[in-house]
Amino acid sequence: MEAARVDPAAGLDVDKLTYEIFSILESKFLFGYDDPKLFSAGGSPQLGATVASGKATPVRTAVTAAGKGKVCILSIDGGGRAADGLLAGTALVRLEASLRRRTGDQEARLADFFDVAAGSGAGGVLAAMLVARGPDGRPLFSAEDALAFLLRSLRRGWSGGGCGGGPGSLRALFRRPSAAFRKLFGDLTLRDTVRTVLVPCYDLATAGPFLFSRADAVETPAYDFRLRDVCAATCAGSDGSTAAVEVRSSDGSTRIAAVGGGVALGNPTAAAITHVLNNKREFPLAAGVEDLVVVSIGSGEGEQRPAGGGASTSEIVKIAAEGVADMVDQAVAMAFGHSRTNNYIRIQATGTPRASRGAAKGGCVAEEMLSQKNVESVLFRGKKVAEETNAEKLERFAHELVKERDRRRTSPIAPAVVKQQPATAASSVRPAASYSNRVSHLLTSIM
Repeated sequence: MEAARVDPAAGLDVDKLTYEIFSILESKFLFGYDDPKLFSAGGSPQLGATVASGKATPVRTAVTAAGKGKVCILSIDGGGRAADGLLAGTALVRLEASLRRRTGDQEARLADFFDVAAGSGAGGVLAAMLVARGPDGRPLFSAEDALAFLLRSLRRGWSGGGCGGGPGSLRALFRRPSAAFRKLFGDLTLRDTVRTVLVPCYDLATAGPFLFSRADAVETPAYDFRLRDVCAATCAGSDGSTAAVEVRSSDGSTRIAAVGGGVALGNPTAAAITHVLNNKREFPLAAGVEDLVVVSIGSGEGEQRPAGGGASTSEIVKIAAEGVADMVDQAVAMAFGHSRTNNYIRIQATGTPRASRGAAKGGCVAEEMLSQKNVESVLFRGKKVAEETNAEKLERFAHELVKERDRRRTSPIAPAVVKQQPATAASSVRPAASYSNRVSHLLTSIM
């Protein structure tokens, strides 16, 4: 009878306590928090008392400092099908158009609203294009330019109404990557970007993932690579071949034998978040996921495979890559927890749209994806179909991005973003391992 008279509100306290415990585990093992100063005991009374007694690690507070801004992150998945780049490219065009409409600035670019751009495979090409700096100091390419580049490259591989080289392969784009990317970027390097950029590949020489990063490039010339080589490295092997691409840093001291970023980190969202939260030089006030706004764009789920049939080695690799990408999304969604609605969205296609099997232009492929409601993870509740379509999510987050930009312009407290300056010659000796790649190896061991 006593148990029956327990206050129903106690159940809410238990849920909150469970969430806070989950936050500790996510913070420590996914994002590498280990500094007590980054946590607060402002949670439930039960956990607060435990923290005060020194018997537990304090949890992150859900309340940011007054006037404190958020770091805005754009993450774009990699993929090995023609539709993959088109899905992401069209979503970026839709988002950029919404930002221009809301601000009234027809020259606005995505790089004006995001502090970090991360991309893998075709997503790495899109990310590099969006943040490359032009002669006037402004972003060199718009989202429309990036999508147009993919369309031009892909059409060269299409014959008739279908996609050449198999069902939607990126063979046309990646057949001669060095030539295509040389014309696109010239001699621009990672330092020549208007925003922080992160692009992964897998280095056969060290048998581990490698993360191209502007932060590392600014730190030392040994990690400053030409953007054309970065794109070639993250796309290597995406045409189904096993050939690696050898790239060297701009000073020639670092050599990488690269295969595609999809092998190492098809969904770079967690790597981007970890980079921000641990890079106190550029983001000194970013203490937890509540200080971030993250837009993650997926590459669409693969073709349905017949049950009971065998799978080739390349198909197994694709299955593994898709599984890891979904796991990263689920882990990140859980880490954001109750703040996910305003701080994190995932744009993803559910299955491969039928339009991809015969549409010469491919535009309807992405439009179909944007009209879908994808499946998303819910804290302690498994998965559910989202209430909003992908297009509606983009519109809602366009509002959040504009609001953050306006806050930066009017608030006396600047957001936690400080651009790094290149290291001096005396301090540019190549380190044993770059910061970004220590993070990359950490993520690999966790996953």
